[in-house]
Amino acid sequence: MLLRRGSEALRPIYQNCVFHSEERSLSHWQVAQELAEHTIAWKRGAVDAAMYKGRVRRLEAYVLRYGAEVEITPRPFEDFVLVHMSLRGAAEVESDGQRIEIAEGRAALIAPKRKIQLRWHAGTEQLILKLPHALIHEVLERLGRDNLDFAPGCLIPSALTPQWDVLMQSVLGIMRLSSDAGLSPLWLDDLERNVALFALAHHGRDSVVPSPLTPEPYHDRAGMSDEARRIDGALRFMQENMSVPLSLSDIAAAAGVSVRTLNSLSNRHLGTTPMEALRNLRLDFVRHKLRLNPQAGVTETALEAGFGNLGRFASYYLERFGELPRHTAGQRDD
Repeated sequence: MLLRRGSEALRPIYQNCVFHSEERSLSHWQVAQELAEHTIAWKRGAVDAAMYKGRVRRLEAYVLRYGAEVEITPRPFEDFVLVHMSLRGAAEVESDGQRIEIAEGRAALIAPKRKIQLRWHAGTEQLILKLPHALIHEVLERLGRDNLDFAPGCLIPSALTPQWDVLMQSVLGIMRLSSDAGLSPLWLDDLERNVALFALAHHGRDSVVPSPLTPEPYHDRAGMSDEARRIDGALRFMQENMSVPLSLSDIAAAAGVSVRTLNSLSNRHLGTTPMEALRNLRLDFVRHKLRLNPQAGVTETALEAGFGNLGRFASYYLERFGELPRHTAGQRDD
């Protein structure tokens, strides 16, 4: 299962609270001390800010929330890049002119050189990993490469999110252990480098994704495994036909595999069934539109996303996001 707010895997971070405050100035100062100097504009919603922190050698991980909707303008990062994963809610990032949205359950790598601005919706909670440049350059040296031109920001492809999740759960699991647990320093070094290597391998300029609501443009599909290409094809087909009634056979045919193989690949790569993955894509579409479009109606948006049974839709939405769709729509007017 993918990381979610309040999940057991995140307990090592939640046990170390850096601060919890309803004061804007204190929250601003505390985040600046840990991450980067920034300006912040507080928008709608009550301030309920909190930061939690964990560390494994050179890797620092945070869970951060503001409670209210905020617009943040940090200085460009000088000695690190960040990986943001939305545990709850969504965040928009504009990095050196490249705009992306990190929907709930998605992760993005952010490496601005000139200018960055972030907008967090009310209630958003993010898992943030800080990757130091020194660690990245160490991996580059082992690969025999001098430099890598990072994209200012990009989403980790949907098909690869479970792999990132596995890496993060490994890091989080080590945070749970005492310093004298007997783990080999050599093994810990390799884990750190593997995390950085994943970022390097999936943060090239050809990986930039303009929106989570459009199929990801894999220019390097030839370098993907056959299984990853199959899952990518299935996800792209779902996204392109979201409003159309789809059967399991339709999706399997689009991926070029049997229904049985599709089920197996989906469970292995996505941690869920193909039909549940389709339902989650539709739910994410509805939530995205309700948050960003003041004129969007709940019923019309649900029908547009392919939900024919509105009662079941509301139940699914509540289960996935912890609130009813009308409450999401109502937050726009807070």
